[in-house]
Amino acid sequence: MSRHDPSQSAQAQASTASEYTVARADLPPSCPSPAMQLWNSHPRVYLAIESEGGHSVCPYCGASYRLID
Repeated sequence: MSRHDPSQSAQAQASTASEYTVARADLPPSCPSPAMQLWNSHPRVYLAIESEGGHSVCPYCGASYRLID
């Protein structure tokens, strides 16, 4: 039996950047995003980026999300 090697995964590591950009096509944003691995991250939260003026901060990890269009 082989072990799963996270470095071979197509998913990004969760919450590794401090700022992310979000397009309107990707609303509503969540942290971590669906493209990120969840095994080593906080619970997924959805961010109210539109009602917060185009900028949201994750309450768990402090990652900043900006709406770009």
